[in-house]
Amino acid sequence: MQTTTSINPATEEEIASYNRISIKTAEDKIAIANKTYLSWKTTSFKERAILMSKLADILEANKEEYAKIATQEMGKLITQSRKEVEKCALVCRYYADNAEKLLADEIIKTEAAKSYVTYQPLGITLAIMPWNFPFYQVIRFASPALMAGNTTVLKHASNVQGCAFAIEQVFEEAGFPKGCFTNLNVTSDNIEPIIKNKNIVAVTLTGSEPAGRSVAKIAGKNLKKTVLELGGSDAYIILEDADLEKATDLATFGRLQNNGQTCIAAKRFIVLEDIYDDFLTLFTKKMKEAKMGIPTDEDSYYGPMARIDLRDEIHEQVEKTIEQGGKLILGGQIPDRKGAYYPATILADLKPGMTAFDEELFGPVASVIKAKDENEAIELANNSTFGLGSGVITGNTERGEKIALQLEAGNSFVNKLVASDPRMPFGGVKNSGYGRELSSFGIKEFVNTKSVWID
Repeated sequence: MQTTTSINPATEEEIASYNRISIKTAEDKIAIANKTYLSWKTTSFKERAILMSKLADILEANKEEYAKIATQEMGKLITQSRKEVEKCALVCRYYADNAEKLLADEIIKTEAAKSYVTYQPLGITLAIMPWNFPFYQVIRFASPALMAGNTTVLKHASNVQGCAFAIEQVFEEAGFPKGCFTNLNVTSDNIEPIIKNKNIVAVTLTGSEPAGRSVAKIAGKNLKKTVLELGGSDAYIILEDADLEKATDLATFGRLQNNGQTCIAAKRFIVLEDIYDDFLTLFTKKMKEAKMGIPTDEDSYYGPMARIDLRDEIHEQVEKTIEQGGKLILGGQIPDRKGAYYPATILADLKPGMTAFDEELFGPVASVIKAKDENEAIELANNSTFGLGSGVITGNTERGEKIALQLEAGNSFVNKLVASDPRMPFGGVKNSGYGRELSSFGIKEFVNTKSVWID
């Protein structure tokens, strides 16, 4: 029997091994999920909300336990793991409180005696989720899907199966019927037959661009609806009227949060030339002072990356950028210590065509780019195949808003780091994917938007 093993990226020690299930076992579990769907879809919003609220209570009550699992499996700082679990509870409560209103019938005035739009569940949604927010990414999809009356199956990342099984257990403890939420610990080779399964009606994926293309191809061939949230290379424009202390604080936290492994992290800092040198000096100072440490230490600013191979991959991107003419300002050396650690790194004087400008850097590496004026800054920000998040740091919020509206991204924030919020839609454009999660837009992705006409 195949197994998958969780490795602590801070110590390189084995945490636990989990048995893979066969495609036959996966199909049996999907059959149970479908049987559950047939009854679950008939429950009231009130009944679903009671269970979803209880789920939130359990997450909060056991926050330390779940945070510890996430930190052990993927290296997230324990303080950030706690906040991740808290955010899961927030999403659960948002949909418990608002799903009925978000999916209420909409009366349409026509010549009919009665005409309206109603939103009905579809069936089983398959989620293929990443390791970087091992609890939140799952809850972000499952909460609206279940509140809409669908059931769900999960294919989680191999290195966070402890989190995956913990989430499955939480749903069970909250009282959700067996089959509402099911973890499928299968290999990637089994994704295609699972998507093809007649009872799977839709797929949502958060992950890399290649993974998104592969899943979309299979789903498209089988006419299954998809939502894809893929990579990002978020540009933050730093204008000459910005408060440099605030700008560099945001830049430092934005680049090192979750050990630099966030799709919507600030990655490319496009700085107007009037303040470029001052920004770079202060940013370098703060990145250098940020403490790289054990993720369970409360005073660590950032910890290890999730896996050794991911650390080695970003180091190769750094070295390639330097060979292409990029300037190494800070870091850029693999430390002589156990674990998947990589230091806070700054690459400067970057131009389109260089690896650190064009590619997503999924780790604690910042790209600093000089722009001669506002127009060139916007042009450089939009010169990317990605379009997930973007930002503007300025002393003039009206000016910032005008620029934000010109940035080609699904999210544009002024004087704040991009973050997901259950009240706002979340997703990207270009190679960052399509479709939306969260808010009314997210819950309506996987429903049948049905027109009803009564003459």
